[in-house]
Amino acid sequence: MKVENTQVQMRKGILEFCILEIISRGEVYASDMLEELTAAKMIVVEGTLYPLLTRLKNAQLLEYNWVESTSGPPRKYYRLTDTGKTFLEQLRNTWSELVDSTEFIIRNKKAQ
Repeated sequence: MKVENTQVQMRKGILEFCILEIISRGEVYASDMLEELTAAKMIVVEGTLYPLLTRLKNAQLLEYNWVESTSGPPRKYYRLTDTGKTFLEQLRNTWSELVDSTEFIIRNKKAQ
């Protein structure tokens, strides 16, 4: 078993949460999300982001609007819906519980 496979699965498990967290700051362009996710080593390929954004939109957690650009085609900017804000708050609570539980297990080493 390769550790890289588990690491990829762990990142995939929290990618949706991270995307919603980024969008919660205000309207955001997909390439800006991609840049931050790449810098945080959360995403490696661009093709991962767009299907996730579509799925989140179809779940009515986010919406977008087109903004004209002076340097090219219109840009799609994403923002959370009210449902998305509620969903994100629930994910934040779950994340806190998971972090606390994981830290408890890591700290709870028995003397060997």
